[in-house]
Amino acid sequence: MDDDNKVIAEARESFGKGAARKIRAAGKIPAVIYGHGTDPQHVTVPAHQVGLLIRKANAVLDLQIGSKSQLVLVKDVQKDPVHQIIEHLDLIVVKKGEKVQVEVPVHLEGESAAGTVADLDHHTLSLEVEATHIPERVVVSVEGLEEGTQIHASSVELPKGATLLTDGDALVVNVHTPQKVDLGEEPAEAAEAEAEAAAEAPAEEAAAE
Repeated sequence: MDDDNKVIAEARESFGKGAARKIRAAGKIPAVIYGHGTDPQHVTVPAHQVGLLIRKANAVLDLQIGSKSQLVLVKDVQKDPVHQIIEHLDLIVVKKGEKVQVEVPVHLEGESAAGTVADLDHHTLSLEVEATHIPERVVVSVEGLEEGTQIHASSVELPKGATLLTDGDALVVNVHTPQKVDLGEEPAEAAEAEAEAAAEAPAEEAAAE
């Protein structure tokens, strides 16, 4: 584990919305630790440090609670929908060597063949990995891929030690040529056609007379 993931946590004794507001005002985040047959443990963690750590998907924190150390996986982040302030965290107890199921982001690398577009149909893949070796992302290269190429989950190269849980037939990448939208005549051409029609109308009327 990286020392950067070490976080000093404090046991929390006060509950309710009012208590949570005071905790956040003090620069901390209320959190609950679940797992391994133990009763849920209520703690607070430093907001700024943890806010930076959880920018990475599936962050694992090394919590220091008093004299004890506990590895936890950030399972759920509750944010204020308007201000995007972290209001609460759900943390799951993990142990070194233990396997966990996580959703890992898919990242496309490279450029598909000229004139084509590579669409990402699955933005994450469900993987089983070691709790202390969760990959930040799964990289899929689309370099030079031709129109009609499809990459399914079973064909994606996974990080070492990872097992795919997503259906292997799931479409991850689809390479295609964008359809051209027919907008009809260009505005200038349309205006010119209208002018010609207007000019011809009086002449036709005169000939009729």
